Amino acid sequence: MSGPILAIENLSVTFTGGAKPVRAVNGVDLHVDRGETVALLGESGSGKSVTLRSILRLHDAKKTRIDGRILVDDVDVVSLQGQALSDFRGKHVSMIFQEPMLALDPVYTVGQQIIEAIRRHELVSAKEAHGRALALFERVRIPSPERRLEAYPHEMSGGMRQRAMIALALSCSPRILLADEPTTALDATVQVQILLLLRELQQDLGLSMIFVTHDIGVGVEVADRIAVMYAGRIVEIGPVRDVIRAPRHPYTVALLSTRANGGRLTGRRLPVISGNPPNLAELPPGCAFAPRCSKAIDICRVSAPQSQALSAQHSAACHRATE
Repeated sequence: MSGPILAIENLSVTFTGGAKPVRAVNGVDLHVDRGETVALLGESGSGKSVTLRSILRLHDAKKTRIDGRILVDDVDVVSLQGQALSDFRGKHVSMIFQEPMLALDPVYTVGQQIIEAIRRHELVSAKEAHGRALALFERVRIPSPERRLEAYPHEMSGGMRQRAMIALALSCSPRILLADEPTTALDATVQVQILLLLRELQQDLGLSMIFVTHDIGVGVEVADRIAVMYAGRIVEIGPVRDVIRAPRHPYTVALLSTRANGGRLTGRRLPVISGNPPNLAELPPGCAFAPRCSKAIDICRVSAPQSQALSAQHSAACHRATE
């Protein structure tokens, strides 16, 4: 089958449980090709994790309104209900959460949880499911895998828990893997190990992946393309090389400038982005980044910019992108 394996079309996500509706995602268009990794990059509150969780419909349905379409091999996830939605989760699309200690059930061993996931989606015996769980632990390089299968989440280190979370996510052979800042809570050495493991698994298994991060350095390591999000919109997207070497949205430029690069800033203050992200319940007119942007002109404050093509694969939603 040709075409992207995942296509998000004009996705908007609004949380309606508070005093005012919160527009967390505003008209996102994004596609992921087969075997491709796309990094979603942005500050906390930019809509990255909300977009990711919407693909699996993990938000409280009573307090969330989702508009637009999320197509996985032409199946619209937004229209799935009940058993069909349960069958979809884990089997077709799976997720690695930021904090496995919260994602894993503390009253069951890690092995029991993986075995349950396998048997939920496939008609296999408990013995066969156990063998597959053991093979997964070996694949993600968990030492003493037989013994670790019998461990509870709290008996494992942070790095081992994240490896177990990856094994759980891969247990039913999904085609798309969603990774929600899976290395944020880990120390630098373990973070590198997990990133290398994810990249190896993605290439070996031919997975498509969306990797959420606020660290542009991590995005560069794992992704083929980078999509930069701000205030619930994708403001720039393109191949890693294009976005890093020739960023065209002022927010992307600002993010890149805040990185400490090889000691070049020794003895000097690290640049920061002035101001704060906007209140998503009261978005300003025009470009949401305009109040923080040193390049803003009058039109930026009254008219929301549309995405402008800079090349075949690179685009930016900025009135001045082509200057």
